[in-house]
Amino acid sequence: MTREELKEKANHLPLLPGVYLMMDRTGKVIYVGKAKKLKNRVSQYFQDSVAHSVKTRQMVSQIDHFDTIIVSSEFEALILENSLIKRHMPRYNILLKDDKGYPFVRLSNEPYPRFSMVSRLADDGARYFGPFGGRSETRQALDAVCAALRLPTCRRRFPRDIGADRPCLNYHMGRCDGFCRKELSQAEYVRRMELAVRLLEGKGRQLLAEMTAQMQSEAEQLHFEQAAILRDRIQAISALSKKQTVIAGICADTDIWGIAQGAGKGCYAILHVEDGQLTGRETGVFQAPADEDDPELLGALTAQYYLPRALLPHEILLPVETEDLEDLAGALTRRAGHKVWIHVPQRGEKAELRAMARRNAAEELERSTTGEERRNHTLELLGRMTGLPQPPDRLESFDISNTGGSDIVGSMVVYQGGKPLKSAYRRFRIQGVQEHPDDYASMQEVLSRRLERAAQGDPKFLPLPDLFLIDGGAGHARAVQEVTEKLGVDVPIFGMVKDDRHRTRGLITPEGRELDLAAQQPVFALIGQIQEETHRFAITYHHQSHQRRNLHSELDDIPGIGPKRREELRRRFGTLKAIRAAELSELEQVLPRPAALAVYRHYHPDDAGEGRDAPAQE
Repeated sequence: MTREELKEKANHLPLLPGVYLMMDRTGKVIYVGKAKKLKNRVSQYFQDSVAHSVKTRQMVSQIDHFDTIIVSSEFEALILENSLIKRHMPRYNILLKDDKGYPFVRLSNEPYPRFSMVSRLADDGARYFGPFGGRSETRQALDAVCAALRLPTCRRRFPRDIGADRPCLNYHMGRCDGFCRKELSQAEYVRRMELAVRLLEGKGRQLLAEMTAQMQSEAEQLHFEQAAILRDRIQAISALSKKQTVIAGICADTDIWGIAQGAGKGCYAILHVEDGQLTGRETGVFQAPADEDDPELLGALTAQYYLPRALLPHEILLPVETEDLEDLAGALTRRAGHKVWIHVPQRGEKAELRAMARRNAAEELERSTTGEERRNHTLELLGRMTGLPQPPDRLESFDISNTGGSDIVGSMVVYQGGKPLKSAYRRFRIQGVQEHPDDYASMQEVLSRRLERAAQGDPKFLPLPDLFLIDGGAGHARAVQEVTEKLGVDVPIFGMVKDDRHRTRGLITPEGRELDLAAQQPVFALIGQIQEETHRFAITYHHQSHQRRNLHSELDDIPGIGPKRREELRRRFGTLKAIRAAELSELEQVLPRPAALAVYRHYHPDDAGEGRDAPAQE
């Protein structure tokens, strides 16, 4: 991909937490990073490189493409970034460092081991976790784990400070069990630290299961105090685990599928989990016929994806049931040499992972779908709903606006390719309806004039549309149909009906058959937009017409003000209110002095002088 293509792709990323993987031309991962908001972070790499370090510029120059994995929280992104770095060992994660370096979590090798953050590995017998992407997030993760297990985070050293002073504030706040007291043993401290290690390694689910069994055992032995302590600890770890779906060791060698459909195509996302950790994401875009549902698509996709493969997972999680699910599971089991279990998770953490895969598929589909593709898909749906032989390209919509029996106007709005074509908009002043409003007659006059101009070859009214959309119900559509039949024009006609709250509800034929738009959201949105635009255009013209008529009638009474000067006043001041409030000097900028004085005295008959701003007479 070119730099501009990379920049464009980055700008379409969501403002969601996640992990991104930068890859070179060979597909090798050269950098793994995490972000609170993927769009903001990734797009920075492809902006002006002047502010980048030498190593960052070198890395960016080798990026051919990148991928992202969306997660639910920053904590998930932190742990996922660690697992991906360990899996891919990207050279720029090792070599490229900021001033503070990428932090590792170090567990010291001593009788009372302690967690700390360091910038690099050392051969000192300690255990290391990482590297992680940021010091602040790493500290938050450590604090959360220590708080869940009530481990010390203060500066005291053990066994040196045991019993030397009173417990610190963390003990009194319930954040630490006070291992500086003589009552707690070294063995309990070490055991608690091992629980913390298991949490950092993503084994929270296994840990919770063991602790729950231990709590039940203590309760059965009537050790209620110890059972209560375990209960509180389980609750604390459960709250922590909810923030880290991707590290809860719930899957082993598992693929989780998500699927999304959009404008004429679809996208699948597969989250790969190995040894209880999310190790990567794979996506693919495919053509999605509108008449096929998710089970049909998924059945075809999974068979095409897995049957040619030699290495297969033990478990495949799908978003919906497919018709040939059992057959596919049997075929894959025979090919793999081990049981391949395919099922649809309904609840719990596996269902959360399924939802995560769905979000990834939807985001990838959104990025890969252009506005033109979405509009074309909407027009295809509209053509199918209205029974047209092919998707409509040009749509014309009509509305009438009036005040009583005066200033009746009509509007014609044109949409071409799903977008407004404002150069083709037209306005009509109704001439055949004067004494009282008649929407049907007014609409017939507008359509008659429009079609007659087209028959005369007027390019402003050509070509004819694929569909006429009339603001109103079946009666309005029938009125227009009478005109088209009389003039021999064969264009489908549909009224745009609204509900009790004046919102677009559906389309209706002249015969009264209504098409419900609720089932097709893209079409519903398009028709609603067209109806509102047509109404806006009609109302705007009506207000202008009404204003000009009022302006014309009042100025008619002023001597020396003819059509040309009325138009000059209208252009300069816009409204009668502004003309009334104008000073004589302002009127003289538009009219000769006698005419300006006549206008001023018309609106200020009590002013004895020649105007409030006129010079005093000596």
